[in-house]
Amino acid sequence: MNIQEAKDQIKRSVSIYLMKDEFGTYRIPVQEQRPIFMIGAPGIGKTAIMAQIAEELDVSLVSYSMTHHTRQSALGLPFIAHKTYQGKEYEVSEYTLSEILATVYENMEASGRKEGILFLDEINCVSETLGPSMLQFLQYKTFGNHRLPDGWVVVTAGNPQEYNRAVHAFDIATLDRLRQLEVEPDYAVWKTYADARGIHPSVRSYLDIRNEDFYSIENTVDGRNYVTARGWEDLSECIYLYEEKGYPVDEVLIKQYLHSKRIAGAFAVYYDLFTKYRSDYQVQEILAGTEADSIKERMKHAPYDEEISVASLLLEKLQPRIRRNMETEQALKGVLNDLRQLKQEAQAHPQDVKVSERLDTMAKGIEEQLQKQTDSRGISEAGKRIMLAQIQTLKLASRAAVIEKAPDAVAAFAAVQQGFDSKVHAMKEEAVEIRKQLDYLFAFASECFPDEQGMLIILTQLTVNRSSAMFIAEHGCDGYYEYSGRLNLKERHARLVEEMDQYASRSQKEGAIAL
Repeated sequence: MNIQEAKDQIKRSVSIYLMKDEFGTYRIPVQEQRPIFMIGAPGIGKTAIMAQIAEELDVSLVSYSMTHHTRQSALGLPFIAHKTYQGKEYEVSEYTLSEILATVYENMEASGRKEGILFLDEINCVSETLGPSMLQFLQYKTFGNHRLPDGWVVVTAGNPQEYNRAVHAFDIATLDRLRQLEVEPDYAVWKTYADARGIHPSVRSYLDIRNEDFYSIENTVDGRNYVTARGWEDLSECIYLYEEKGYPVDEVLIKQYLHSKRIAGAFAVYYDLFTKYRSDYQVQEILAGTEADSIKERMKHAPYDEEISVASLLLEKLQPRIRRNMETEQALKGVLNDLRQLKQEAQAHPQDVKVSERLDTMAKGIEEQLQKQTDSRGISEAGKRIMLAQIQTLKLASRAAVIEKAPDAVAAFAAVQQGFDSKVHAMKEEAVEIRKQLDYLFAFASECFPDEQGMLIILTQLTVNRSSAMFIAEHGCDGYYEYSGRLNLKERHARLVEEMDQYASRSQKEGAIAL
């Protein structure tokens, strides 16, 4: 199975393991909850999907790599306890709390969540001395005298023996206590993730052209060569930061992430070509509808790889702006109800309400909530950015209320409202500009991508990227609606329309962003 299918299987399993009856008892007893064992080549996303599952199920996640654990750290240290049995005292060996279980309890305390996933990676690399204790844990969820808290589901992962010399083959007794999922690399699945994640367009467009270079592990006379999904993603992040700093992205850098001389060399050549397209094509002018006719003519006769590259360059320029706009809107909506309530209180008690102090308290509350969600690893990067934007909005509002030196709460809140309304106005103005850019993008693509491959890339990435899909749902885009039906995106388009309807319904209920 591919990594998406594995994710679905794990998510469903965790869901049923956390189901309770009418008395609040877990429907499947803890000792009957078979841990999942996900086995697959390195770097295909086994660890990444666990964070996604935890976020989507709103549970905590604690991850451990078992390679680094000894019997003592996993099981705990022995100590002598004094016990009395039938009136006679005995000295008994017991164990301190396992480091792994202690981390679970610490997570529960920090996050406030009582349910979660304990993810044990590289479980088939545990030392032989730890093997019997792991077998006991997999069946009974206990290390020594201490038990994994109820509501915590065990998921494990490992690499096949051909990829890791430290791997020990599990015996039948161990395997019979696990639900095994064998995961294989799949570029089509990773591409959907890459589009939504915002992997660097040079990486996405290169792999669109050369799918076979997505994942490769081979033995050669020069040693073992390997390229993994993790390597491409880490390289993508590095390219973004190198470009921001103005550092050269060359083959020396690329080889540090893509450990195949052939693939690293091919990508280095392509990246140079990609940057050339970036300078040759007037991307900003295309999105403003002012590109030169010579650019259109060149694009109409461009080869396949150039068409794909230019499509990716256009999205590279547009999608980050869409994301920021949508996250700003979500952040403003997130504090709207609290600000409205504060306004009512200020009007009712103008001499008693301390506007600045109340705003600081709101900001602190969101900071604490963010910390809890971060501790439990139950929040996405987008979610973090939105909450940080809410904190910033409230702190700036508090500062505005103080600077105003208003005579009462009503006047202080007026300063707050002025700043908030200004933010809303700027966000809406930017949305209008983005909507125009989308129109120019589709006008250019419809005229200049004769084989429609570039158009397909644009439509696909706008569809699978949540921010883009939500922006189109809220603001519309005639070009998207027209071409998504033409280019075999009917199923995705239908899902988007359904999501649009749900989003529109929520927006109507929430009303305008106004105090």
